[in-house]
Amino acid sequence: MQNPAPAEHLILPELQQRWSPVIFSGKPVPPDLLNRLFEAARWAASSSNEQPWSFVVANAAEPELFSRLANCLNPGNAWAKQAPVLALSVARVTLAGDVKPNRYAFHDTGMAVGNLLAQATAEGLFVHQMGGFNVEKARVDLQVPAGHDPVAMIAIGYYGDPGNAAAGLREREMQPRGRKHLDEFVFRGTWGKR
Repeated sequence: MQNPAPAEHLILPELQQRWSPVIFSGKPVPPDLLNRLFEAARWAASSSNEQPWSFVVANAAEPELFSRLANCLNPGNAWAKQAPVLALSVARVTLAGDVKPNRYAFHDTGMAVGNLLAQATAEGLFVHQMGGFNVEKARVDLQVPAGHDPVAMIAIGYYGDPGNAAAGLREREMQPRGRKHLDEFVFRGTWGKR
């Protein structure tokens, strides 16, 4: 399925085609393809080359590992358990070899996920990031070490059959895409100046 962004200016096809569905197929993602997504994440830009991102990943073929991630999801994101791969992005919030905070950790982790999203789109996969998960449960159950913060849960896979999805999910999937207009968030020289 395609649901291209109604972009007002020319953007890369991978950016225009990227969207976050809630209907996933259970079709497994081959390991080499999954590795390409994380290779793309690996090469993201980061402040002082800190590379503060990590990912805890499990696929549905590993039910015990998969359920650890799935059980951290909030009830409203139960649909994500249909995806064949779940991942948790994690940011190291201190500078490497130091206890000083890295104020760019979440930004840089988002950059890595952005690369992952672009690669996934180019490969015919879909990715949906979620803030709706129990951060403390994820920290404990997935053994996230001190100095690291869970950022987002991520569903990865192929698009599913809307005919097999619950009515509420089908309706959600068919909502028109929209974003703020550029003049709402791009300012010239000072805040609020257009």
